[in-house]
Amino acid sequence: MTKLLELVNISIYKKGSIRLKDINLTINKNEKIALIGKSGSGKSTLISIANGSLSPTTGNVLWKGKIIKNHSNRELSNIGTIWQELLLIEELNVAQNINCGALGKHNLYWSLRNLFGSIEKDLCKTCLSSVQLSKEVMYSQLSKLSGGQRKRVAIARLLRQEPEIVLADEPFSSLDPLLSKKILELFINKENIKSIRIPKTFLVSLHQIELINSFSRVIGLKDGRIVVNSPTKEITSTQLNSIY
Repeated sequence: MTKLLELVNISIYKKGSIRLKDINLTINKNEKIALIGKSGSGKSTLISIANGSLSPTTGNVLWKGKIIKNHSNRELSNIGTIWQELLLIEELNVAQNINCGALGKHNLYWSLRNLFGSIEKDLCKTCLSSVQLSKEVMYSQLSKLSGGQRKRVAIARLLRQEPEIVLADEPFSSLDPLLSKKILELFINKENIKSIRIPKTFLVSLHQIELINSFSRVIGLKDGRIVVNSPTKEITSTQLNSIY
């Protein structure tokens, strides 16, 4: 197996409390991992540590065997994140937000073109279609969109990024069951998208336990510690109960 992302002896403390403790986790290429646990168990913190946006108190995060902070921004653009807060740019329209996913792979001139106009429209349309949004919303302001539509714009932006790995924090919240199924199928690569490379490696934080059977491995967090780390087919109800 090819190691992509490794969390080695990770702990993080804040204001005297433990947010993560003794985390050791390896994500291999092509793995699809469900991250589960109660609210406050540390799932969002783990994702923030894994993508390098939050520094641990102790331990290291490695991307392809190299400490993550020593990589270039261009290389780190191969790690894609869907945040609970979405982090969309309110001043930009839908197409411009989608293109922001590709900023790490382009120069300043390209970025300015996106800022002052609409570029690479066909790719934007493809990404929108993939998340069940009509091309008619391409030039809409975010303030005109519902919560579910905004979530899908964030997922379309991630598709535009074409990362090697996706770290997703509750990507199915605000989506109805049918849309959740469509996006999940997209994530686990049951669909192909013309002109867009779909990532094949995922760590997805979930509250919907019924979705874990679509993933190859389950990581369970409780009180900032990993208490379950097993192939999905080996997970027992006793283990699930120990998490919740």
